[in-house]
Amino acid sequence: MALTRVLGRERDFRCARRIAAFWPADGELDPHPLLAAAQRGGGASILLPVLRPGQQRRLWFVRYAPGDTLTANRLGIPEPRRGRQGPHQTWALDLILVPLVGFDAHCNRLGMGGGYYDRTLAFLRQRRHWLRPRLIGIAHECQRVTRLALRPWDVPLDAVATERRIYRRASLPAKSR
Repeated sequence: MALTRVLGRERDFRCARRIAAFWPADGELDPHPLLAAAQRGGGASILLPVLRPGQQRRLWFVRYAPGDTLTANRLGIPEPRRGRQGPHQTWALDLILVPLVGFDAHCNRLGMGGGYYDRTLAFLRQRRHWLRPRLIGIAHECQRVTRLALRPWDVPLDAVATERRIYRRASLPAKSR
């Protein structure tokens, strides 16, 4: 509930109509109460990541509703079945809530090491004026580290939300704050 209180007031969250999230694993902060608030408050569509077939190490995002059947993927993470609508284009999403292992105050993210999010979101490294999708990391406050070393393929987050506060990347356009 603390995450909902912190992030639920944010414009990027309140105005989002297509929100991709994740199914929590390994002690990750649970986004489910936040997603329920998004569905109640504005009727947002919720999507969960699905591993793309093959060795691409990329994600698709598929619509999810509470009660939908989930199946463990090859990494053991529950994911929805690809429905009749198929996966949504990543660039057409408004907001992606991203899991992480660690983050710094500049919104750099340390993931689990598979590179799935960085490969899927690589197109955002070239964005100059494109405002979607917004990327918000979801983390426990204790996951913050002083500084993370960046790699050329890393895709920085726009913000990180913890149970206590929101950290913003300094280079965000002023109108989105």
